[in-house]
Amino acid sequence: MILVLNGPNLNLLGRREPEIYGTTTLAELETSCVEAGRELGVDVVCRQSNHEGQLIDWLHGAASEGASGVVLNPGAYAHTSIALRDAIAGIEVPVVEVHLSNVHARERFRHRSLSAGACLGIVAGLGTPGYRLAIDYLASRRERQQGG
Repeated sequence: MILVLNGPNLNLLGRREPEIYGTTTLAELETSCVEAGRELGVDVVCRQSNHEGQLIDWLHGAASEGASGVVLNPGAYAHTSIALRDAIAGIEVPVVEVHLSNVHARERFRHRSLSAGACLGIVAGLGTPGYRLAIDYLASRRERQQGG
């Protein structure tokens, strides 16, 4: 199972700054993630929270839920949350950080991700297809580790 976690304000996808984040809603994004998993033979479970502690709790529970990987869009917490970074570093499950926009082409404060350094990799600036890339990578990594 691959867990897809979306952080603060991502519940507003499709309405919030569509010129930056696009017009795809969170529900549409989640459906495409689940479909991508189905095509790859892996279950995908999607969750969103505006609360830092909830995201941390989900990361802490990822292994016990059977997750082989986590796709995480931490939203603004990427730039502010040492606690989220520490949660990623503290778990065995690999995490790929995803950002819809190219954070390096935006405001200066977005150029630095505190959480990215604890992640296996990062995908930024590719819009919703970035989630598919992260799911593909985690699914193929899982398959390689299982000897497939």
